[in-house]
Amino acid sequence: MAIEQAIITWIHLTSAAIWVGGGLFLGVVLAPILKKTSMSLEERISLMILVGRRFNRIALPSLIILIITGLYSSQSLLSTPNLLFETSYGSYLIIKIILVIAVIITFVVHIRIIRKDVEKQIMSNEMPEQQIQKLRKKIIILGEIMSVISVAILFFAALLDAGV
Repeated sequence: MAIEQAIITWIHLTSAAIWVGGGLFLGVVLAPILKKTSMSLEERISLMILVGRRFNRIALPSLIILIITGLYSSQSLLSTPNLLFETSYGSYLIIKIILVIAVIITFVVHIRIIRKDVEKQIMSNEMPEQQIQKLRKKIIILGEIMSVISVAILFFAALLDAGV
């Protein structure tokens, strides 16, 4: 049983590293570098969309794996609801679950903003620059929100792991 839990924890941590690390890389490393390049706004947004789409190929499965392994690891506590409300562990778990729901909602909104038709307009230079600027601002804000929530989730995961 201990080896099973170790493998599940390892899968959970690996998925968290991909989700959080990749998101932070996009927002903290790639976006600021692109801003300093001589590329046009349309070219920068196009590149970010391409990189984001590529990242989502591993980010979305990682998020799904995080949810599944997190639920599996919490099943004993979730099957005894009174423990959720009577222990600090349960309280932290509830907060973590709420944060996970918030990150999922933010991720869905983030993806919905860059629909295929919007992406096509940007790639074919059919979108006015002012509209691209608004879109860029929304994407950045949502990315920052996801990063902050994801780091907060890691904090609550650490509290749960420590048994605080």
